[in-house]
Amino acid sequence: MMGARATGTFKVSFEQLDSGDPAIGRMRVSKEISGDLQATAIAQMLSVGSTVPDSAGYVAIDQVTGTLHGRTGTFVLQHSGLMSRGDGTLSVVVVPDSGTGELAGLRGTFAIDIVDGEHRYTFDYDLDAA
Repeated sequence: MMGARATGTFKVSFEQLDSGDPAIGRMRVSKEISGDLQATAIAQMLSVGSTVPDSAGYVAIDQVTGTLHGRTGTFVLQHSGLMSRGDGTLSVVVVPDSGTGELAGLRGTFAIDIVDGEHRYTFDYDLDAA
């Protein structure tokens, strides 16, 4: 476990983009994040399904701008999600050395839960001196 934890909620909106390949979905994902992390985020997401129901995968790069427990800056999250016949795994981690401003040296994992239609996050992180 990391040294600090931030929790809260976020609202998300999706914009379909052309991937140039009908088998691959591409989206722009915008987030308004509330709680211990007050931020906006813009992601580019690629996804693909399979011929088996409930099997798919996605990757995304998410640029986050805001304030984390009073420290202001930006950082990047990398998403990797898989669904295998309804059994899902998701990894969302801070890209190493992507933190700027007062968030330089940030590292951590960002867990996402959707409960009753509400997106919730738990962000376990460390902030090392840059």
